[in-house]
Amino acid sequence: MTLTPTREDKFSFGLWTVNYNGTDPFGGPTRNHLEIEHVVEKLAEVGAYGLTFHDDDLFPFGSSDSERDAYIGRLKKALADTGLIVPMVTTNTFSAPVFKDGGVTSNDRAVRRYTIRKILRQLELGVELGAKTFVMWGGREGAEYDGAKNIRAALERYKEAVDFLGDYVLSQGWDIKFAIEPKPNEPRGDILLPTLGHAIAFIDSLEHPELVGLNPEVGHETMAGLNFTSGVAQALYHGKLFHIDLNGQRSIKYDQDLAFGHGDLHNAFALVDLLENGGVNGGQAYTGPRHFDYKPSRTEDETGVWDSAKANIQTYLLLKERAAAFRADPEVQEALEAAKVFELEKNTLNDGETIDSLKADRTAWEDFDTEAYLGGKGFGFVRIQQLATEHLLGARG
Repeated sequence: MTLTPTREDKFSFGLWTVNYNGTDPFGGPTRNHLEIEHVVEKLAEVGAYGLTFHDDDLFPFGSSDSERDAYIGRLKKALADTGLIVPMVTTNTFSAPVFKDGGVTSNDRAVRRYTIRKILRQLELGVELGAKTFVMWGGREGAEYDGAKNIRAALERYKEAVDFLGDYVLSQGWDIKFAIEPKPNEPRGDILLPTLGHAIAFIDSLEHPELVGLNPEVGHETMAGLNFTSGVAQALYHGKLFHIDLNGQRSIKYDQDLAFGHGDLHNAFALVDLLENGGVNGGQAYTGPRHFDYKPSRTEDETGVWDSAKANIQTYLLLKERAAAFRADPEVQEALEAAKVFELEKNTLNDGETIDSLKADRTAWEDFDTEAYLGGKGFGFVRIQQLATEHLLGARG
């Protein structure tokens, strides 16, 4: 077992994560701001390969062009000194008062035009820094009252903005794609595109759906009462897992942003198993960044910040090792076979089968013994879960 990360693990952190100063709705900062050079240096030390950021994480909202350029210059130097890269960027369209009713879906047309300009500036910077993904989180794109927002019109404005940005990327020949990050609520009462399923349906309406995928987050799907690993599996099924945000969340409540695995550990195990071993013929299913979008607890000092950063990486590596042992266990393979897990991969219909030939097959209806499923042999799913638990706890392998 090794907990030493390598660049091939592709662990990345948002600048807003380790630089979270502890502010919450009921209290001010509990930690001092960390300068960009220090953040990049420390992330390199803990084993990250990448740094991501909102525009306003790097330079304060309202910075002049010269101030903005100075911050960008400092970032570039820090990246060059450490070898870290910028695999993804995003834009803050939720903090400043101008975004109180959203950005690309604000009722105010002037705000919508300002938002697109702000996004364009960060998109261009992302391309300049080599980012391959531009995440769009619409935290203010929503409403608290049903009468306050024409949802159909809002979705049309959302589509208009994403189509416009896609046209621009294509016209420039840039190698960058967009990833929508769903969330059900907070800070708005109800956010547009609240789940993976909503976002997938929206992407299908776009002019350039090939340019747009998903950036699902553990906490966000969990807040909606959904199974995150199942959602990620669907994103992979549609070829839309462009990026992923890893953190921890315990049940349906506010967005906790705990360290990865510090929530539903069973689901975190299943997620790592899916990402690492759930591809075609059991190969790696996802090869992009393992991005940590969490917040160090406001109870911690700076030492605790870097301990929490390490915790994300170490938990992922531990779960990766445990998942490999789980898959290699002959008893697990036997249990999966007995539960017919592998049989689900077989087509239900025979090659070339027609309605008439199916109706003629007596084993599919007339001679099928439904009574055998009452008190007969079970599927053994509990056994599989217990084997996973034993591997997760280190009792096997």
